[in-house]
Amino acid sequence: MKSSSLGYPRIGEDREWKRTLEAYWSGKIDEAEFTAQLKAIRLGNLQKQKQRGIDIIPVNDFTFYDQMLDMSVMFGLVPDRYSAYEGGSVPLSVYYSMARGNNDEVASEMTKWFNTNYHYIVPELKVPQLTLTENKPLAAYREAKEMLGIETKPVLIGPYTFISLSKGFNKQEIPGIILSLLPLYTQILQELEQEGVKWVQMDEPSLVSSISKDDMQTVTYLYEKLNEAAPNLNIMLQTYFDSVEHYQEVIELKVQGIGLDFAHDKGRNLSNLEAFGFPKDKVLAAGVIDGKNIWLSDLSKKIQLIETLKKKVSEDQIWLQPSCSLLHVPVTVHNETALSKEVKDALAFADEKLEEITLLVKGNNQGFEAIEEKVAANKFTIQTLASSNARNHGSVQSNVEKVKTRTAGRQLPFKERYQKQQGFFKLPFLPSTTIGSFPQTFEVKQARGKFKRGEWTAQQYETFVNEEIGRWIEIQEEIGLDVLVHGEFERTDMVEYFGHKLGGFVFLEKGWVQSYGSRCVKPPVIYGDIHFIEPMTVRESVFAQSLTKKTVKGMLTGPVTILNWSFVRDDISRENVCYQLALALEKEVIALESAGIKMIQVDEPALREGLPLKKSDRDEYLNWAVNSFLISTSSVEDTTQIHTHMCYCDFNSFMDVISSLDADVISIETSRSHGELASAFEAKTYEKGIGLGVYDIHSPRVPAVEEMVDMIERGIKVLDKDQFWINPDCGLKTRGLPETVASLKNMVEAAKIVRENLLAKPTGK
Repeated sequence: MKSSSLGYPRIGEDREWKRTLEAYWSGKIDEAEFTAQLKAIRLGNLQKQKQRGIDIIPVNDFTFYDQMLDMSVMFGLVPDRYSAYEGGSVPLSVYYSMARGNNDEVASEMTKWFNTNYHYIVPELKVPQLTLTENKPLAAYREAKEMLGIETKPVLIGPYTFISLSKGFNKQEIPGIILSLLPLYTQILQELEQEGVKWVQMDEPSLVSSISKDDMQTVTYLYEKLNEAAPNLNIMLQTYFDSVEHYQEVIELKVQGIGLDFAHDKGRNLSNLEAFGFPKDKVLAAGVIDGKNIWLSDLSKKIQLIETLKKKVSEDQIWLQPSCSLLHVPVTVHNETALSKEVKDALAFADEKLEEITLLVKGNNQGFEAIEEKVAANKFTIQTLASSNARNHGSVQSNVEKVKTRTAGRQLPFKERYQKQQGFFKLPFLPSTTIGSFPQTFEVKQARGKFKRGEWTAQQYETFVNEEIGRWIEIQEEIGLDVLVHGEFERTDMVEYFGHKLGGFVFLEKGWVQSYGSRCVKPPVIYGDIHFIEPMTVRESVFAQSLTKKTVKGMLTGPVTILNWSFVRDDISRENVCYQLALALEKEVIALESAGIKMIQVDEPALREGLPLKKSDRDEYLNWAVNSFLISTSSVEDTTQIHTHMCYCDFNSFMDVISSLDADVISIETSRSHGELASAFEAKTYEKGIGLGVYDIHSPRVPAVEEMVDMIERGIKVLDKDQFWINPDCGLKTRGLPETVASLKNMVEAAKIVRENLLAKPTGK
């Protein structure tokens, strides 16, 4: 039995990768220094995996921004709008323009990677452009061998997943795309074969989604051709995040190894393996360690799983590995110095998960009695946390059982209460607002650091936050926004902030994971029963409202998003954790309303993200997820307006769910997808208030007034003007002050122009 890894966090223990990218973008280092620093991080990551005893180490999992973007540029898929590209190898300037946009050219679309909080850059696939500009997996393999003497396993996104996650074509064009892509994959694999590469990992996570039999036949064809092209190269077809949809067909593919997830498969991969067996001429890469969560594995249960696998698969055919790339967890627990021993001992990040893998391989190869001491210590640690007071709040647990039978919902139907709300707020049609946060400047971060380190008192910090709120209330009024926000200057993160205010959470010092590009987040850890302690947002919202006659929105993060953007305890169901969050947030919504805040935004950007990959599992999730939102938001008066916000997901197939949330207004992203979302409303009626984000906040460019006018006018062709709101597509915390003000001024001007045009020429839309 051997140990393997699918991918390693690229960001570094202290986010060295992030800082290098941002130094390059800001012009502090040149391209030569930039590439040298990234090379050092990349090689260091490989060394760490070797030192931990991993037998089969991946390469080409490291990227300058995103792996899907790397695939696009490797295939010459640079959209025509990037005028600086003239063919051949893609320069960094164009690469980062595709990722982030520039002053004149908008970025490519960005969306979630399956059911994770990682975002990838969506390939814009056009057949005439397909050409191999460089063999990135080969370059990564050579570097590891020449610099470190390590025999590695190059990784690339498989052709089926690459096509299924791309855009810019219709279904009828897929056969032509396959015929154009196959020669490029063939060339990559043949060059790897000629180099003497033993194994290549082809990531095909799309095989765990609800794909059709016809799609499975396409996959069969693809791998027959790739096997024919490079018969002496071993292909490990790697799946993750769930069980494969067509197990019998997958294990018969013309590949030399199959990677299966035994952590998130709900037992289905194991059941299929027991029922249908596994080929004797293939390697089983068994994902036995959870690669998406941070808790210590129960080694006793993992040993039982390994013994079960060995009944069907010879142990010399088995690689033990994490269930997916370790991209989704922090680097090492070693740097966490503030946690209690009870919690810290129960955690396992990337490095510790690799150690679990090598320990289990050692136990199998030398006899499990060789590791029995560590297995006993592991059992004690898990039992200690399970019996802690934090995980045994009787009142919280009983309230969750009661709420499961409660029917949540607003008293009046939407049309009736929305009419009351319009009379109450007296807003113009096409009201303008923002999503919630404003730039987290150096001064804001510095002030937070002083307070955290004890250099400032609570009163000093509160005074500073009040000054920032006051400054931005003035700026918003000057810009001419109709509904204002307090700016969220007291919040480090939209989830972490609430975790600090609720019972049942702990926090990490270096627990960073990549969300998109250089954006790293530090998810809070739900380790106990969640409970409300005291109001969390009332003070800042009330203070902001006292400074203006305009309406100020209260800003909360919803229960499903807090769940999906936290590291969640794994000893009870996610459903029960979500209901705990919903009950706590319901108290906060009531507290805001009681304090006079009558417009409350409860953001759920991660609702779609948590959707199971298999259609058959979705209704169960959506039932408790939607009900959790309704529990949080439904105990308010008819005139209290509930807003929510979502971003970066396939809304076209999600509109019914969005409607069932019964929010009075929802703001959703449409700018990054270049307005395509508006087409969803051409085919499906939506009757509630909606703000289609009219510009992309993830790009530093200031959008022109004309761009946003065009976006708004497309929206009001399919939506009634009285339900349409004008807003950016997301919060503005990562942007600079000048570009934020300039963009919002253009947005307000665009709304004004469209209003005047509509008043000049009355229409029903």
